[in-house]
Parts: sequence; C-alpha cells; structure tokens
Amino acid sequence: MRVVMTIANRFEQWSCEHIEFASFPLVWSYFLEEKFGETCLGVMLPTELDKFDDKDCLRVALRLGLPVILDDKVPIPVDETAPNPNAGTGFREFRIQTVHNSLEDGDVVPFVADEEPIDEEYGAIYFGLYGVGEDDKLEHIADRKTYGEVFNLAQKLTPGIAFPSKPIFSPRRSFQK
Repeated sequence: MRVVMTIANRFEQWSCEHIEFASFPLVWSYFLEEKFGETCLGVMLPTELDKFDDKDCLRVALRLGLPVILDDKVPIPVDETAPNPNAGTGFREFRIQTVHNSLEDGDVVPFVADEEPIDEEYGAIYFGLYGVGEDDKLEHIADRKTYGEVFNLAQKLTPGIAFPSKPIFSPRRSFQK
C-alpha cells in the first residue's frame, strides 16, 4: 500500500510541474481514479512499482494523453507546422518535429506519440526544422538539441513565423484507446 501511495504522490508532484491543466478538460481526481492504476500497470510490472521514477511519470502521462509541457527534461513528441508568412519563397510552411536516430542503421526517424519516450533502439531525441514545399515534400533545413534552439532558428530565417514558444503534447495523439 505504501508503494502505491508513493507512486500516486510522485505522479501528482510531477504533474504539477509538467502538465498544462488549463487545457485538460476533465476533472483531474476522477480521471486519475479511473485510469491511473491500469495505465501504470500497462507501463511496468507490479513487481517493479517500487522503482517508479520521473521517466515512468512521463510514460504514464503520455499513455493517458495528458497535455504535457515541453521542457529540456521531458522528451515529448513535437510536430508543429506553421504557415510561411513570406510568399514566393518555395516553402508553403515550415515544420518542427522531434526526431531520433536508429542505433541499428543511423536513419533519422520521427519520434511520435505512439512510441515510448525512452527507447534503447534509438539515440537521443532532438528537433528537426523542415521546409514544406507546394508538393508537400519536406526539405531538411537544420537540427538542434532543444526546441528553443530550433524555434530561434526558425524565427531568424522567417521572422514572424507562428510556432508556439512552448509546445504542449497534444492529447489528440494520445495513447488512450
């Protein structure tokens, strides 16, 4: 029972730092009562619950489809597209997306919502900036370690582009079934 209470308290404290409650439409306590336990057991075995940590908090939050705020400690899937405010440049819009490299072959692969945030088959998560042409084809522009760095680069290349300064994991891409 103490382990369960410790996990619940840890998740609540983690959530207060990393969840955008203003965009969460449900009653938090009822939602957790209904979904939290089952989701925890979907993330880890009951025999491992005493090792529940911040990485597990993130895994549970993503599986619950919670609006997680991006920061350097929380690797969330980001896929933001913004229209190009400058006409006639060859790109209809720009895209910032989380990516990582496959350790098997080195290929760059998007980090998307249905993946585990910590996957030993892939390297560290980073952010790619792409131009989207009229034909919807992506052209790689640059990679950066943090969202803030790629956001600043996009602002320098295209002043006034409307990317969010702090993206939030979108529940529309949640793990909820």
